Amino acid sequence: MDDNKFHANTEDSEDQITRVIMPNKRKGEMFGIVEKLSGGSHLTVMCEDGFTRASRIPGKMKKRMWIREKDLVIVKPWQFQNEKADIVYRYTQTQANYLSRNSALPEIINIFK
Repeated sequence: MDDNKFHANTEDSEDQITRVIMPNKRKGEMFGIVEKLSGGSHLTVMCEDGFTRASRIPGKMKKRMWIREKDLVIVKPWQFQNEKADIVYRYTQTQANYLSRNSALPEIINIFK
């Protein structure tokens, strides 16, 4: 009876570190919360800088990732029209809760308390 083998496996799974993608501030990316779905891969997103931007889901993400209201996303505002942005990444609910618990989200968009 090798009970230690079973306990070692459970300890390894508990010590596993969850890594989460963060916005690249040098590229202008920031956190946002989806407020409204406008149809045709267009969304209204409340960004961490306080602006509400009309955002779009790029073609490479359109079929692979479904985005719903109140999802945490990374947006990248357009350089020539600051009131518009592209969606870069969508967090799962587990990832969003992890970021909220570790105080990585700005207070203005932290709805996962």
